[in-house]
Amino acid sequence: MSANYSTVPAAAVKQPKTFIVHHTDEQLRDFKSAIESAKLGPATYENLQQDRKYGVTSQWLREAVAAWKVFDWRKVEGEVNRFPNFTAEVDDNGISYTIHFMALFAKRDDAIPVLALHGWPGSFLEFLPIFSRLSAKYSPQELPYHIIVPSLPGYAYSSAPPLDRYFRLENAANILDSLMVQLGFGDGYVVQGGDVGSKLARVLGGTFPRAKAIHLNFSIMPDPGNIDESVYDDLEREGLKRAEWFTKFGSAYALLHATKPATIGLALSASPVSLLAWIGEKFLDWTDDDLPLDAVLESVSLYWLTQCFSTSLWPYRQLFTPGNIGAHENPVWHINKPLGMSWFPK
Repeated sequence: MSANYSTVPAAAVKQPKTFIVHHTDEQLRDFKSAIESAKLGPATYENLQQDRKYGVTSQWLREAVAAWKVFDWRKVEGEVNRFPNFTAEVDDNGISYTIHFMALFAKRDDAIPVLALHGWPGSFLEFLPIFSRLSAKYSPQELPYHIIVPSLPGYAYSSAPPLDRYFRLENAANILDSLMVQLGFGDGYVVQGGDVGSKLARVLGGTFPRAKAIHLNFSIMPDPGNIDESVYDDLEREGLKRAEWFTKFGSAYALLHATKPATIGLALSASPVSLLAWIGEKFLDWTDDDLPLDAVLESVSLYWLTQCFSTSLWPYRQLFTPGNIGAHENPVWHINKPLGMSWFPK
């Protein structure tokens, strides 16, 4: 299947390199050994609460670790490699970054380029179901879009931010725009973003004229203070309650990522089980129904095998440090072009 959708448009300024997702047997043995030797913390009042009010339960973590010990990463590699993967060398302010991306390239002259951006603790893996559906529905000759799904800088197989300077949303946006130009989409493209990716979509839309339209499925905005609450329907009221809950009880991780990324980065890079607890909690809290455990293990395995947890935290300094203006609420990146927003209430 990969070859059918792997033809880079003729207008490409520079050809990307084909990339195969593969970790060595030694890496996987070390990974399994780290899981096998990891110790779980003792039972406490907090981690025995089945409503997960205080975080993941010791039972969930124990069962997840047991499943992880027999988890088959090679199956994940096989699924990813069904689709075209590439790397491109992209410059930003004199620094070269290797950017990994997964793609479905169409063979239609009128295909619309779509840059689709993940967030944290997401990755390009979350787009695999979409790639499967699109490739099942359309041949390369029929596909109406070029779908480009990069690993954001600092995530998975893309280069980490530099060690000697502050890396910002603006840097990442410039890298992603340059990637699209390299691939031959300098005349224009559409951006879809979720979570951290939505912030980058906002910056791209507010900065680059060739980002022609923006679609978001995440856009936290401050209350303008002048909306009559009677205009909200029941679903919207429930959404506002959920947002209030998240602000009070679910957002501490973001403040920690923003203010002490060095500490949490070092701590969670030392043990895969610690990483599983930290990331697993988010997948459990942020979905209406619990995801299949394998879906959680796939994502955490990717973060561990690529050692990208600590390098993935850079957006939070800019977005959540107290006193900073984030992205969606920043008037500098006001979008004066087509803007779509999808919200999926429970």
